[in-house]
Amino acid sequence: METKLVTWDPEGVAAWAEVAPSEGAVLMHSLRGFIDAGRTGRLVAEHLVEEGDPVRIATFDIDELLDYRSRRPEMTFSVNEWTSYDEPYLALDMVRDAEDHPFLLLHGFEPDIRWEAYIRAVRDMVQRLGVGLVMGTHGIPMAVPHTRPLNVTVHGTSQDLLPDQPSMFGTVAVPASAQNLLEYRFGQWDIDAVNVAVHVPHYLAQSSYPQAAQRALKGLEDLSGLALDPDALDAEAERASEEIARQLAESEEVQALVTALEEQYDAFQESRDDQMLREGMLPSADELGEEFEKYLRQHGPDYPQG
Repeated sequence: METKLVTWDPEGVAAWAEVAPSEGAVLMHSLRGFIDAGRTGRLVAEHLVEEGDPVRIATFDIDELLDYRSRRPEMTFSVNEWTSYDEPYLALDMVRDAEDHPFLLLHGFEPDIRWEAYIRAVRDMVQRLGVGLVMGTHGIPMAVPHTRPLNVTVHGTSQDLLPDQPSMFGTVAVPASAQNLLEYRFGQWDIDAVNVAVHVPHYLAQSSYPQAAQRALKGLEDLSGLALDPDALDAEAERASEEIARQLAESEEVQALVTALEEQYDAFQESRDDQMLREGMLPSADELGEEFEKYLRQHGPDYPQG
């Protein structure tokens, strides 16, 4: 079956139909496009494809969606011939998590044009394939140090989908992306969708930062219940840490930058925690102690009392 924008693979569709969850299938999307600090989303997609035994379900006609002159794909020239081409694509695959549960992955190049047609095509995929939750991830550059825990902003079409955590943002206007517009449209159509945006140190935004991909995978796991094996990126993360340490040792300017960001980060966290405590959003130490004692009492005499 073909449409103007999407070509379906009959064998892939049949393979999905055999193993798809009876309800609430998950579709993840991660596109190479406007903003992806630390190559977070790209690393996540590559990891899921590499580990997930992919089966092609559908392919977009990339010529209908890409402006080659504004975003030229890379080619490699060696001595006297062209030897490789980073061929643009946009495709939907069935992949499996670490426990062999199937889900869908939409990956490739973000469309430059025809965003609304693309989003309608994804909506058709969601409806045809029994998807109950659409998830995306990417990295955003932030003035934070790599020496502190990576935070995320989770946003979506319904507050019921989101974790109960404070946001670092108020109201801001930013340039649109196909990924964010998809979430906005899906909210209008009452389709459940969430995105995990990892806060990547701005001085690492142009590099591959596997730690950010691991944090993204953990966030996706928490929201979906899938086992996405972020630990598989440990070796890459270790190499990245070693390279960051090497560059820090060679530059007093970078060391000063990181120190300033650490101080700013710690001050912000302390002030936010104080505000949450004042507003009753965080329990006091006494309240935590009382709740703990209550928990012990409820679980009977086998639990020691304080």
